[in-house]
This record gives sequence, C-alpha cells and structure tokens, in this order.
Amino acid sequence: MICVSCHKNLLSEDDFTRFSCPSCSEQEIVRCGSCRIKGTLYSCSRCEFEGP
Repeated sequence: MICVSCHKNLLSEDDFTRFSCPSCSEQEIVRCGSCRIKGTLYSCSRCEFEGP
C-alpha cells in the first residue's frame, strides 16, 4: 500500500488509515499517519475529489 499524499510505502507501517472516497465511494484512499496528522491534501484518482 502507498500513501496517496506522500507516496510512502506503508507495507511495514501500522499507523495508517484506509477509507472509501467521501465523494464517489468507488476509490480506496490510503493515508499514512504523518499525512493525517499534518492535514496534507489528498485527491481521489477516480473523481478528483480533494480533501485534507
């Protein structure tokens, strides 16, 4: 798994989250703990939704 914000490999990480896109619900969003804490923007590759 790769963080959609910073592109960090999360294979050995345990502080990450996975959720469906809040807009289209069709794309899975994966974010590392660091990007979540910082509020780094992410975007859905399917519908272009952007979120913090």
